[in-house]
Amino acid sequence: MNKYSIAALMGAGLLIAMSVQAGADAPMSEGEVRRLAEDRVTLRHGPIDNLKMPPMTMVFRVSDAAQLEGLEVGDAVRFRAEQQEGSYVITALKKAKDAEVDEHARHH
Repeated sequence: MNKYSIAALMGAGLLIAMSVQAGADAPMSEGEVRRLAEDRVTLRHGPIDNLKMPPMTMVFRVSDAAQLEGLEVGDAVRFRAEQQEGSYVITALKKAKDAEVDEHARHH
């Protein structure tokens, strides 16, 4: 492998790392659980700023099905969504009251 190929690979890795970090820093959005499935959740949500998405009701895949544990239809939630491989994926999901406790603890 020549030095240009190595530099290109390192640059691509840096872009991927920056993209992952940007998703982790995206603000949490608010929604309400409308339906639950194995690895998907239907949310009626407010604006999702990092995706430039207006309020609507839609189905999301979840990055980890364990995030759905303890949720019920009608629960208010806070979540982080990203676009991955052409679909919208929830990468963080908590009941709104649990998310508020976490936010408070982080700032104090």
